[in-house]
Amino acid sequence: ASTGGPPVIQKILAELPRDFAPPILIVQHMAEGFIRGFAEWLGQTSALPVHVAFHGSMTRSGHVYIAPDKTQMKIDASGRLLCLNEGAENGLRPSVSYLFRSVAEVYGKHAVGVLLTGMGKDGAQELRLMRDKGAITVAQNEETSAVFGMPGTAIRLEAARYVLPADKIAMVMTSLVMAKAGKNGWG
Repeated sequence: ASTGGPPVIQKILAELPRDFAPPILIVQHMAEGFIRGFAEWLGQTSALPVHVAFHGSMTRSGHVYIAPDKTQMKIDASGRLLCLNEGAENGLRPSVSYLFRSVAEVYGKHAVGVLLTGMGKDGAQELRLMRDKGAITVAQNEETSAVFGMPGTAIRLEAARYVLPADKIAMVMTSLVMAKAGKNGWG
């Protein structure tokens, strides 16, 4: 997410149930120095533990990990987060594109990608990559986006299987993940 993202992320996390199994990885475009406070704020209303990711941290079911300042975050096949001092992508560090690409490559059809409000196109092409690999993909709709750049680009690329208002994303994520868990054994 980018512009307008924090309250949408907060609402989604607050509505996810305590037994939501998959780990959640978040990239929020934010001024340097504010990520830790953002994580603490999210943790006040989420039933899921919220952490700022660090290089080498192992993801755990039902935990939320936020990309740290000035790094690119990706995940490997063992569920380990890599927070790397790599260059900007789409002019951004952290970049949604960088994260989504790794999720698509490593988890494919076992992943869920959600692209929220924000300027530019960060994450849009990679959400399409996730969809092409069989992942569940969601974009926030125009009516509830503060800025429709990122989700709008994803929708134009036919990257989003579901286009939803902000207040429906958590409910649909929960339903889809629970249905997928019944088939694949998430958690």
